[in-house]
Amino acid sequence: MLVRLLYASRAVEAPSPETIDAILASSRRRNPTLGITGLLCHSGDTFMQVLEGGRESVNQLYTRICQDLRHRDVILLHYEEIAERRFAGWTMGQVNLQRVNPSILLKYSEKPVLDPYAASGQASMALLQELIATASIVTRGA
Repeated sequence: MLVRLLYASRAVEAPSPETIDAILASSRRRNPTLGITGLLCHSGDTFMQVLEGGRESVNQLYTRICQDLRHRDVILLHYEEIAERRFAGWTMGQVNLQRVNPSILLKYSEKPVLDPYAASGQASMALLQELIATASIVTRGA
């Protein structure tokens, strides 16, 4: 049983580029053995992440994220059972939304900034699909 889970969170402390790199390296090291793929979007202290994989693995990882003291305001935006993955090409892809054309963000939200707390889960998923279509995702790998 495959599922897709999308959540948002804020960092307790403003993350440095090195912190982002460490998060991604850890995800890329651990996710293949868990069968999890996904994408991490970030802008400032705001994160939005989609996880895909087996129901148990994805839910266990989400539980750990909710308990991680480096996060605050963790909120589930979207969850669904899926027939196939959309993010299968990434053990954990990355998008720094401060480097994305603001018109892409404006297309799915009130302002051209990442604010998943003010957008629907459906709009947030559509944004991620557009990021795939516009080749905005970096560090592709299995």
